[in-house]
Amino acid sequence: MFTIIGSRGLYKAPLCKGLLLVLNGLTVMLALLPQHQELFVYNLQAITQQHQVWRFLCGRLVCLDVKDAFCSSLLIYNFRIFERRFGTRKFASFLLGTWCISALMDFLLAQVFQFLFDYEIKDLPAGLLAPIFSLFVPFYLMIPRIPVTQVLGHIHITNKTLVYIVGLQLLTSSPFMWLLALSGLIAGGLYYHNTFWLQKLIFVPLWVSHIGQYILEPLFSSSQPDKEMPLGMGATLDIQRQQRMDLLDQQLLLAQYNEARRNSRQQPQSGLWTRLFPTLRHRGHNQPLMQPRPQAQTSSSTQPPLLDNSAVAEEQVARLVEMGFSRMDALEALRASNNDINMATNFLLQH
Repeated sequence: MFTIIGSRGLYKAPLCKGLLLVLNGLTVMLALLPQHQELFVYNLQAITQQHQVWRFLCGRLVCLDVKDAFCSSLLIYNFRIFERRFGTRKFASFLLGTWCISALMDFLLAQVFQFLFDYEIKDLPAGLLAPIFSLFVPFYLMIPRIPVTQVLGHIHITNKTLVYIVGLQLLTSSPFMWLLALSGLIAGGLYYHNTFWLQKLIFVPLWVSHIGQYILEPLFSSSQPDKEMPLGMGATLDIQRQQRMDLLDQQLLLAQYNEARRNSRQQPQSGLWTRLFPTLRHRGHNQPLMQPRPQAQTSSSTQPPLLDNSAVAEEQVARLVEMGFSRMDALEALRASNNDINMATNFLLQH
Protein backbone atom coordinates (compact mmCIF):
# COMPACT_ATOMS: atom_id res chain seq x y z
CA MET A 1 0.00 0.00 0.00
CA PHE A 2 2.86 2.37 0.70
CA THR A 3 4.17 2.06 -2.84
CA ILE A 4 0.93 1.33 -4.60
CA ILE A 5 1.78 3.68 -7.47
CA GLY A 6 5.33 2.66 -8.15
CA SER A 7 7.28 -0.43 -7.17
CA ARG A 8 10.59 0.07 -8.97
CA GLY A 9 12.61 1.43 -6.08
CA LEU A 10 14.59 4.56 -6.93
CA TYR A 11 14.73 3.87 -10.66
CA LYS A 12 14.43 7.18 -12.58
CA ALA A 13 14.65 9.13 -9.30
CA PRO A 14 18.32 10.17 -8.89
CA LEU A 15 17.53 13.32 -6.91
CA CYS A 16 15.49 11.44 -4.32
CA LYS A 17 18.23 8.85 -4.04
CA GLY A 18 20.86 11.55 -3.57
CA LEU A 19 18.79 13.28 -0.87
CA LEU A 20 18.29 10.01 0.97
CA LEU A 21 21.97 9.07 0.90
CA VAL A 22 23.54 12.47 1.56
CA LEU A 23 21.14 13.86 4.15
CA ASN A 24 20.83 10.62 6.11
CA GLY A 25 24.57 10.19 5.97
CA LEU A 26 25.06 13.65 7.48
CA THR A 27 22.44 12.88 10.15
CA VAL A 28 24.28 9.74 11.20
CA MET A 29 27.61 11.58 11.17
CA LEU A 30 26.26 14.33 13.41
CA ALA A 31 24.77 11.73 15.75
CA LEU A 32 28.26 10.26 16.15
CA LEU A 33 29.84 13.71 16.49
CA PRO A 34 27.45 15.65 18.78
CA GLN A 35 29.98 18.44 19.36
CA HIS A 36 29.27 19.70 15.80
CA GLN A 37 25.49 19.66 16.05
CA GLU A 38 25.41 23.30 17.15
CA LEU A 39 26.36 24.35 13.62
CA PHE A 40 23.17 22.79 12.23
CA VAL A 41 20.63 24.13 14.73
CA TYR A 42 17.81 26.07 13.07
CA ASN A 43 17.90 29.10 15.39
CA LEU A 44 15.66 31.97 14.29
CA GLN A 45 17.01 34.27 16.97
CA ALA A 46 20.60 33.78 15.81
CA ILE A 47 19.59 34.51 12.22
CA THR A 48 17.70 37.73 12.99
CA GLN A 49 19.79 39.18 15.81
CA GLN A 50 23.28 37.84 15.13
CA HIS A 51 22.87 37.78 11.33
CA GLN A 52 24.01 34.16 11.02
CA VAL A 53 22.47 33.70 7.61
CA TRP A 54 24.44 30.50 7.02
CA ARG A 55 22.09 28.78 9.47
CA PHE A 56 19.47 28.92 6.73
CA LEU A 57 21.46 26.43 4.69
CA CYS A 58 22.68 24.25 7.53
CA GLY A 59 19.59 24.32 9.71
CA ARG A 60 17.08 23.69 6.92
CA LEU A 61 18.80 20.72 5.25
CA VAL A 62 20.09 18.18 7.77
CA CYS A 63 17.92 16.58 10.45
CA LEU A 64 19.42 16.41 13.92
CA ASP A 65 16.73 14.05 15.21
CA VAL A 66 17.10 10.51 13.90
CA LYS A 67 13.35 9.92 14.16
CA ASP A 68 12.66 12.98 12.00
CA ALA A 69 15.25 11.76 9.50
CA PHE A 70 13.60 8.34 9.33
CA CYS A 71 10.06 9.69 8.78
CA SER A 72 11.22 12.26 6.22
CA SER A 73 13.14 9.53 4.37
CA LEU A 74 10.00 7.42 4.10
CA LEU A 75 8.12 10.39 2.68
CA ILE A 76 10.89 11.26 0.21
CA TYR A 77 10.92 7.66 -0.96
CA ASN A 78 7.17 7.70 -1.50
CA PHE A 79 7.18 11.11 -3.21
CA ARG A 80 9.76 9.90 -5.74
CA ILE A 81 6.80 9.31 -8.08
CA PHE A 82 6.72 13.07 -8.73
CA GLU A 83 10.32 13.04 -9.92
CA ARG A 84 9.38 10.30 -12.37
CA ARG A 85 6.24 12.12 -13.42
CA PHE A 86 7.67 15.63 -13.92
CA GLY A 87 11.37 14.93 -14.44
CA THR A 88 14.31 15.67 -12.18
CA ARG A 89 14.63 19.34 -13.12
CA LYS A 90 11.00 20.25 -12.42
CA PHE A 91 11.04 18.23 -9.22
CA ALA A 92 14.20 20.02 -8.09
CA SER A 93 12.62 23.36 -9.00
CA PHE A 94 9.62 22.52 -6.85
CA LEU A 95 11.84 21.68 -3.87
CA LEU A 96 13.94 24.82 -4.40
CA GLY A 97 10.90 27.05 -4.74
CA THR A 98 9.14 25.67 -1.68
CA TRP A 99 12.40 25.80 0.30
CA CYS A 100 12.77 29.53 -0.39
CA ILE A 101 9.10 30.37 0.15
CA SER A 102 8.86 28.34 3.36
CA ALA A 103 11.96 30.11 4.75
CA LEU A 104 10.05 33.38 4.52
CA MET A 105 6.90 31.79 5.89
CA ASP A 106 8.81 30.48 8.92
CA PHE A 107 9.65 34.03 9.99
CA LEU A 108 6.16 35.35 9.28
CA LEU A 109 4.43 32.57 11.22
CA ALA A 110 6.88 32.95 14.11
CA GLN A 111 6.12 36.67 14.27
CA VAL A 112 2.37 36.05 14.15
CA PHE A 113 2.68 33.48 16.94
CA GLN A 114 4.68 35.93 19.06
CA PHE A 115 2.11 38.67 18.45
CA LEU A 116 -0.85 36.47 19.39
CA PHE A 117 0.57 34.57 22.34
CA ASP A 118 3.47 36.81 23.46
CA TYR A 119 5.96 33.94 23.12
CA GLU A 120 9.15 34.10 21.07
CA ILE A 121 10.09 31.01 19.10
CA LYS A 122 13.86 30.60 19.14
CA ASP A 123 14.57 27.17 17.68
CA LEU A 124 12.73 25.14 15.07
CA PRO A 125 13.27 21.49 14.08
CA ALA A 126 16.21 21.15 11.70
CA GLY A 127 16.08 19.41 8.37
CA LEU A 128 14.50 19.53 4.92
CA LEU A 129 11.09 19.38 6.56
CA ALA A 130 9.05 22.23 5.08
CA PRO A 131 9.70 21.18 1.42
CA ILE A 132 8.74 17.61 2.35
CA PHE A 133 5.46 18.81 3.83
CA SER A 134 4.91 20.89 0.69
CA LEU A 135 4.89 17.70 -1.40
CA PHE A 136 1.64 16.73 0.30
CA VAL A 137 -0.05 19.38 -1.88
CA PRO A 138 0.51 17.59 -5.23
CA PHE A 139 0.09 14.26 -3.43
CA TYR A 140 -3.40 15.27 -2.30
CA LEU A 141 -4.40 16.90 -5.58
CA MET A 142 -2.88 14.53 -8.14
CA ILE A 143 -2.80 11.01 -6.71
CA PRO A 144 -6.23 9.33 -6.79
CA ARG A 145 -7.64 7.90 -3.57
CA ILE A 146 -8.27 4.18 -4.09
CA PRO A 147 -10.09 2.26 -1.33
CA VAL A 148 -8.18 -0.81 -0.15
CA THR A 149 -10.11 -2.13 2.85
CA GLN A 150 -12.28 -1.08 5.78
CA VAL A 151 -11.72 -1.16 9.51
CA LEU A 152 -14.70 -1.78 11.81
CA GLY A 153 -16.95 -1.44 8.78
CA HIS A 154 -16.79 2.37 8.71
CA ILE A 155 -13.14 3.52 8.54
CA HIS A 156 -11.88 3.33 4.97
CA ILE A 157 -8.22 2.46 4.36
CA THR A 158 -6.92 3.76 1.04
CA ASN A 159 -3.65 3.64 -0.86
CA LYS A 160 -2.74 7.04 0.67
CA THR A 161 -3.53 6.28 4.32
CA LEU A 162 -0.08 5.10 5.35
CA VAL A 163 1.57 8.16 3.82
CA TYR A 164 -0.67 10.45 5.86
CA ILE A 165 0.08 8.42 8.98
CA VAL A 166 3.83 8.89 8.46
CA GLY A 167 3.25 12.60 7.90
CA LEU A 168 1.21 12.77 11.11
CA GLN A 169 4.00 11.00 12.98
CA LEU A 170 6.48 13.56 11.67
CA LEU A 171 4.09 16.37 12.58
CA THR A 172 3.86 15.28 16.23
CA SER A 173 7.57 14.62 16.72
CA SER A 174 8.37 18.06 18.20
CA PRO A 175 6.38 21.00 19.67
CA PHE A 176 6.88 23.47 16.80
CA MET A 177 6.81 21.01 13.93
CA TRP A 178 3.32 22.30 13.13
CA LEU A 179 4.85 25.65 12.14
CA LEU A 180 7.11 23.99 9.56
CA ALA A 181 4.21 21.86 8.33
CA LEU A 182 1.96 24.89 7.88
CA SER A 183 4.79 26.80 6.24
CA GLY A 184 5.46 23.93 3.85
CA LEU A 185 1.80 23.49 2.92
CA ILE A 186 1.42 27.20 2.20
CA ALA A 187 4.61 27.23 0.13
CA GLY A 188 3.56 24.08 -1.74
CA GLY A 189 0.15 25.52 -2.55
CA LEU A 190 1.59 28.81 -3.77
CA TYR A 191 4.25 27.18 -5.95
CA TYR A 192 2.00 24.40 -7.26
CA HIS A 193 -0.66 26.87 -8.43
CA ASN A 194 2.03 29.24 -9.77
CA THR A 195 0.78 32.12 -7.65
CA PHE A 196 2.54 35.40 -8.51
CA TRP A 197 4.35 33.48 -11.29
CA LEU A 198 6.59 31.80 -8.72
CA GLN A 199 7.45 28.97 -11.09
CA LYS A 200 9.03 31.49 -13.46
CA LEU A 201 10.86 33.32 -10.69
CA ILE A 202 12.30 30.41 -8.68
CA PHE A 203 13.53 27.42 -10.66
CA VAL A 204 16.63 25.38 -11.35
CA PRO A 205 18.50 26.88 -14.36
CA LEU A 206 19.05 24.72 -17.38
CA TRP A 207 22.85 24.91 -17.09
CA VAL A 208 22.67 23.67 -13.49
CA SER A 209 20.51 20.80 -14.67
CA HIS A 210 23.10 19.89 -17.33
CA ILE A 211 25.90 19.94 -14.75
CA GLY A 212 23.92 17.67 -12.46
CA GLN A 213 23.08 15.40 -15.36
CA TYR A 214 26.72 14.81 -16.28
CA ILE A 215 28.32 14.90 -12.82
CA LEU A 216 25.82 13.95 -10.12
CA GLU A 217 23.30 11.77 -11.96
CA PRO A 218 25.82 8.99 -12.77
CA LEU A 219 26.58 8.76 -9.04
CA PHE A 220 22.98 8.43 -7.88
CA SER A 221 21.19 6.86 -10.82
CA SER A 222 19.74 3.37 -10.39
CA SER A 223 19.68 0.68 -13.02
CA GLN A 224 16.39 -0.65 -14.29
CA PRO A 225 15.29 -3.61 -12.17
CA ASP A 226 15.15 -6.82 -14.16
CA LYS A 227 14.52 -9.38 -11.47
CA GLU A 228 11.18 -10.52 -10.20
CA MET A 229 9.89 -8.74 -7.13
CA PRO A 230 10.15 -10.77 -3.91
CA LEU A 231 6.87 -11.95 -2.54
CA GLY A 232 5.68 -11.00 0.91
CA MET A 233 6.46 -13.29 3.79
CA GLY A 234 3.56 -15.47 4.89
CA ALA A 235 1.66 -15.04 1.64
CA THR A 236 -0.70 -17.86 0.80
CA LEU A 237 -0.54 -19.73 -2.47
CA ASP A 238 -3.46 -17.74 -3.91
CA ILE A 239 -1.86 -14.42 -2.96
CA GLN A 240 1.46 -15.49 -4.49
CA ARG A 241 -0.29 -16.54 -7.68
CA GLN A 242 -2.18 -13.23 -7.85
CA GLN A 243 1.02 -11.25 -7.29
CA ARG A 244 2.78 -13.14 -10.05
CA MET A 245 -0.14 -12.52 -12.39
CA ASP A 246 -0.04 -8.79 -11.60
CA LEU A 247 3.71 -8.72 -12.17
CA LEU A 248 3.31 -10.55 -15.49
CA ASP A 249 0.69 -8.03 -16.59
CA GLN A 250 3.03 -5.15 -15.80
CA GLN A 251 5.87 -6.80 -17.70
CA LEU A 252 3.60 -7.31 -20.70
CA LEU A 253 2.56 -3.66 -20.63
CA LEU A 254 6.15 -2.44 -20.44
CA ALA A 255 7.36 -4.78 -23.19
CA GLN A 256 4.55 -3.83 -25.55
CA TYR A 257 5.02 -0.12 -24.86
CA ASN A 258 8.77 -0.31 -25.60
CA GLU A 259 8.18 -2.21 -28.81
CA ALA A 260 5.47 0.21 -29.93
CA ARG A 261 7.76 3.12 -29.21
CA ARG A 262 10.50 1.55 -31.34
CA ASN A 263 8.05 0.94 -34.18
CA SER A 264 6.74 4.49 -33.95
CA ARG A 265 10.09 5.81 -35.16
CA GLN A 266 9.28 4.46 -38.62
CA GLN A 267 5.48 4.81 -38.44
CA PRO A 268 3.15 7.81 -38.09
CA GLN A 269 2.33 8.86 -34.53
CA SER A 270 -1.43 9.23 -35.06
CA GLY A 271 -2.27 5.65 -34.09
CA LEU A 272 0.37 5.03 -31.45
CA TRP A 273 -1.92 4.37 -28.54
CA THR A 274 -4.24 2.21 -30.65
CA ARG A 275 -1.26 -0.07 -31.35
CA LEU A 276 0.12 -0.21 -27.85
CA PHE A 277 -1.62 -3.12 -26.18
CA PRO A 278 -3.45 -6.20 -27.33
CA THR A 279 -6.27 -7.40 -25.16
CA LEU A 280 -4.96 -8.73 -21.85
CA ARG A 281 -6.43 -11.83 -20.28
CA HIS A 282 -9.01 -11.36 -17.58
CA ARG A 283 -7.50 -12.23 -14.25
CA GLY A 284 -9.19 -15.10 -12.52
CA HIS A 285 -10.52 -16.66 -15.74
CA ASN A 286 -8.68 -19.28 -17.76
CA GLN A 287 -9.20 -18.30 -21.36
CA PRO A 288 -7.81 -20.24 -24.32
CA LEU A 289 -4.96 -18.75 -26.23
CA MET A 290 -5.78 -16.83 -29.38
CA GLN A 291 -5.09 -18.71 -32.58
CA PRO A 292 -2.86 -16.89 -35.08
CA ARG A 293 -4.62 -15.54 -38.10
CA PRO A 294 -3.72 -16.95 -41.53
CA GLN A 295 -1.12 -14.90 -43.32
CA ALA A 296 -2.79 -15.33 -46.69
CA GLN A 297 -5.80 -13.19 -45.80
CA THR A 298 -6.27 -9.55 -46.62
CA SER A 299 -3.86 -6.84 -45.62
CA SER A 300 -5.98 -5.99 -42.58
CA SER A 301 -4.86 -9.28 -40.98
CA THR A 302 -1.36 -7.92 -40.60
CA GLN A 303 -2.55 -5.07 -38.39
CA PRO A 304 -2.18 -5.38 -34.62
CA PRO A 305 -5.25 -6.64 -32.73
CA LEU A 306 -7.73 -4.01 -31.70
CA LEU A 307 -8.24 -3.03 -28.13
CA ASP A 308 -10.87 -4.71 -26.06
CA ASN A 309 -14.10 -2.77 -26.05
CA SER A 310 -14.79 -3.54 -22.39
CA ALA A 311 -16.50 -0.83 -20.41
CA VAL A 312 -14.25 1.56 -18.51
CA ALA A 313 -15.56 3.20 -15.34
CA GLU A 314 -15.88 6.93 -15.87
CA GLU A 315 -14.82 7.55 -12.27
CA GLN A 316 -11.46 5.83 -12.87
CA VAL A 317 -10.95 7.83 -16.07
CA ALA A 318 -11.68 11.04 -14.18
CA ARG A 319 -9.11 10.16 -11.52
CA LEU A 320 -6.40 9.63 -14.11
CA VAL A 321 -7.35 12.84 -15.93
CA GLU A 322 -7.07 14.73 -12.62
CA MET A 323 -3.47 13.54 -12.37
CA GLY A 324 -2.64 15.32 -15.62
CA PHE A 325 -2.96 12.52 -18.19
CA SER A 326 -5.04 12.95 -21.30
CA ARG A 327 -8.40 11.26 -21.50
CA MET A 328 -7.33 9.06 -24.41
CA ASP A 329 -4.21 7.85 -22.59
CA ALA A 330 -6.29 7.12 -19.49
CA LEU A 331 -8.84 5.12 -21.50
CA GLU A 332 -6.18 3.10 -23.30
CA ALA A 333 -4.26 2.36 -20.10
CA LEU A 334 -7.41 1.22 -18.28
CA ARG A 335 -8.48 -0.99 -21.17
CA ALA A 336 -5.02 -2.48 -21.47
CA SER A 337 -4.85 -3.18 -17.73
CA ASN A 338 -8.33 -4.73 -17.65
CA ASN A 339 -9.76 -1.75 -15.70
CA ASP A 340 -7.11 -2.07 -12.96
CA ILE A 341 -6.54 1.55 -11.93
CA ASN A 342 -3.49 0.62 -9.82
CA MET A 343 -1.69 -0.93 -12.77
CA ALA A 344 -2.80 1.84 -15.14
CA THR A 345 -1.58 4.56 -12.77
CA ASN A 346 1.69 2.75 -12.18
CA PHE A 347 2.32 2.43 -15.92
CA LEU A 348 1.40 6.05 -16.77
CA LEU A 349 3.54 7.46 -13.97
CA GLN A 350 6.59 5.49 -15.07
CA HIS A 351 6.27 6.55 -18.71
